[in-house]
Amino acid sequence: MQKILVSRCLLGHRVRYDGGASGPFDQLQAWLDEGRVVPLCPEVAGGLPTPRAAAEIPGGQGREVLEGHASVITTEGEDVSAPFLSGAYQALELVQKHGIRIAVLKANSPSCGNLLTYDGTFSGVKVTGEGVTAALLKRHGVLVFSELELAEAAQVLATQD
Repeated sequence: MQKILVSRCLLGHRVRYDGGASGPFDQLQAWLDEGRVVPLCPEVAGGLPTPRAAAEIPGGQGREVLEGHASVITTEGEDVSAPFLSGAYQALELVQKHGIRIAVLKANSPSCGNLLTYDGTFSGVKVTGEGVTAALLKRHGVLVFSELELAEAAQVLATQD
């Protein structure tokens, strides 16, 4: 049975930067009930507390953080790139350990966003880009979906079982 990496906040865990959660979602609950879900919050895994200051990537590109060309910065001006990178690499370890080929990660997040992220100005502007974890997982062949793409993720999963 194919396992799926899922952002913990999407499972209703209160690990978001603001201490909140997203979800739960029926499809994720079904996968959880089937024993498919490997949960992870990369930011918490990387050592950041909950709640924590909001963070964004100037330019919104997680791959630039992976390559050392950009940083993840909080609203307080703190560089939190190291915990973001640590969490991303912990996600990659889980993917490799469990043979995971699909991830469902939180949309727009500086860790988990798969299509859009915030632009680093803390003004609510989104740009095409990926969070740090999403970029690393994609680099290693994982198909990354958000909670807005659960139907698509389910279709792909059905072809892989």
